[in-house]
Amino acid sequence: MVGEITNETKSPLLPDRLEQADLFVCDIFDAAPKGDMASMAHPIFSLSTKPDHRIRRYEDETGKNFVEVKPSAEGLATIHDRDVLIYCISQLMAAINDGKMPSKTLRMKAYDFLKATNRVTDGRGYDALRSALIRLQGTQIETNIVTGETEQLDIFSIIDRARIVRQTRDGRMQEIEVQLSDWVFNAIRAKEVLTFHRDYFRLRKPIERRLYELARKHCGQKKEWRITLPVLQRKCGSSSTLREFRRLIQNIVEHDKEHAHIPDYGVQMGEDMITFTNRGTMLEDQQTAGVPSFASVRISPDALTEARVVAPGWDVYVLESEWRSWMADGGLDAPKNPDKAFLGFCKKWYERRGRP
Repeated sequence: MVGEITNETKSPLLPDRLEQADLFVCDIFDAAPKGDMASMAHPIFSLSTKPDHRIRRYEDETGKNFVEVKPSAEGLATIHDRDVLIYCISQLMAAINDGKMPSKTLRMKAYDFLKATNRVTDGRGYDALRSALIRLQGTQIETNIVTGETEQLDIFSIIDRARIVRQTRDGRMQEIEVQLSDWVFNAIRAKEVLTFHRDYFRLRKPIERRLYELARKHCGQKKEWRITLPVLQRKCGSSSTLREFRRLIQNIVEHDKEHAHIPDYGVQMGEDMITFTNRGTMLEDQQTAGVPSFASVRISPDALTEARVVAPGWDVYVLESEWRSWMADGGLDAPKNPDKAFLGFCKKWYERRGRP
């Protein structure tokens, strides 16, 4: 058939449903709470398209600090539910940049949200928004903060509450109120946010969105970022077998090679090593705000050689990337002795994981 679109030529991206003349859309930001390692380093949001009732628990390298994510009866909040947070944060950041004092509670038009996040605006879009609000409020995060001999336990939901303010006669919501949790609101006030490419909302697969988030956080403005397949699977929160996860990533790599559809970053795969490459498409204002940079921290060649001894079998450059991410995730300052700090991290890494 003439003009037929085949699977080989079809773009992996969803159609762009946003007509720019239809409304003004603020810049879109993603929360990256400083010091909350779990929200940055661990997959809080589910990749499943079906109700996910798994309880997830993650621990840091010391084993002392943890974060546990518990679902409600409706399941865990999904990575598509995160769009609500991204939209809210973009509005509040726009207010801050305009010199206004934001509030934890904001009112928004449901239609504007659906348009800005590239969703359908019929009944399906409104139903999905309602379900997202329920899951966001129901998903509970439990984490401990250990200081000296004192352990503080925090238990909170991703959003404190949501309220439908107005509905049309056919039951379709027009305006909603969302009260953000302190976890999110503190990040906004500290301007600890990352700007996302608008095509993030056009990514079809949940795992593609998670890959973009990880590249945006770990690669940032760097030339490239490398990660092993097993570690990537853990950071994605995938419940697939490693063999199936490898197949999923390989398909994305092949699609990206043909369509370059992953925003801002290209992705390549070599055996069990995944490399994200900066496309150079980010604007200056898309850089990280409020997150410490460790680009100036240098590891000596001798320390890299010793790292191979204390963590045999591991790629020292992967360990270096993990170490830098760990420092950023924990909101740590640059170490006075980078070599000593890096080798201490490598020893702990090997003690907990053994050989790869």
